[in-house]
Amino acid sequence: DARPASRAAFLGRAKCGPEPDTAPDRGGDRRSEETVNAFASDTALAWFCVRAQPKHEHIAAARLREAGLEVFLPRLRFKKASVRGPVWVTEALFPNYLFARFNLRESLRLVRSAAGVSQVVHFGEITPAVPDDVVNELRARLGAEELHIIAENFVPDERVQISGGVMHGLSAVITQVMPAKERVKVLLNFLGQQTVVEVDAAALVKESGPRASLL
Repeated sequence: DARPASRAAFLGRAKCGPEPDTAPDRGGDRRSEETVNAFASDTALAWFCVRAQPKHEHIAAARLREAGLEVFLPRLRFKKASVRGPVWVTEALFPNYLFARFNLRESLRLVRSAAGVSQVVHFGEITPAVPDDVVNELRARLGAEELHIIAENFVPDERVQISGGVMHGLSAVITQVMPAKERVKVLLNFLGQQTVVEVDAAALVKESGPRASLL
């Protein structure tokens, strides 16, 4: 049978769980296709974690969908610090990974050969299925667009980073939010002293990772 991985194994860390044996080896994989398929039921459809080539999650998802497979590629949109100031970026929730639902015995070769795909995640000779409730819960959180936008709102005591300008890269703690002025007061360490300064809220990014709110 396809052995379902535990829910914690997929939601408890911000990746699908790569192991050394998930490295791509299209031409010389020592495991035979028959050995891999021995762990899948004959006709069952199941979700599997697919490792994409770096920065190619969207390409892999598009090609697998074109092949008729159901695909789930959860993404995040958030502000990221840059020397020019915060910029909006969209990234995969699990960098380099996506989920695809297919019959392992019938479609493994098709999935592994799709453009943008590196490998289907496996542990030795076992290719674990992802429990349906893991995918369903993520879908419920992200919505039909498979996209979660990280809110820009800030609250007192939140840790932030200043992006752009002469104070670029400095970490600070918000002490007061002034919505009417779209500015905030922050406490930061500057030249060895703690200083309270007023800055434009648009120049701040959250210091906590963008995935912290979902995982």
